[in-house]
Formats: sequence, structure tokens, C-alpha cells
Amino acid sequence: MTVAVVLLATALVIVVALLAAAGAGKLARMDGTTYPTALTRAAVAFAAVITLAATTAGVFTALLT
Repeated sequence: MTVAVVLLATALVIVVALLAAAGAGKLARMDGTTYPTALTRAAVAFAAVITLAATTAGVFTALLT
């Protein structure tokens, strides 16, 4: 049961990170930037969401153990 919850939570975080990256890339393109710049902004947004999720998971693990 625990493995399934971890896998589902991981999948949810990845989907949210991909949506945030897609939104950041689209907003960058609407702002008139070039494709490489928009891709860079999308990658930064994806990395930020993954980092925030990992930090949050680490804090919750420390608090709950």
C-alpha cells in the first residue's frame, strides 16, 4: 500500500511540474521571447517545482519520524 501511495504522489508531482513548465513556456512565447529562451524558462519552472516537492517531502519526513 505504501509503495502505491509513493508512486501516485510522484506521478502527481511530475504532472504538476510538467503543467507548470508548459505554462511558463507558453507565457514566455506570448511575451515574444525566442524558442530557446522559452524552453529555458520552462526548464527552470520544472526544476523549481521538483525541488520544492523534494524539499517539502524532506520536511514532512523529518517531522513525522
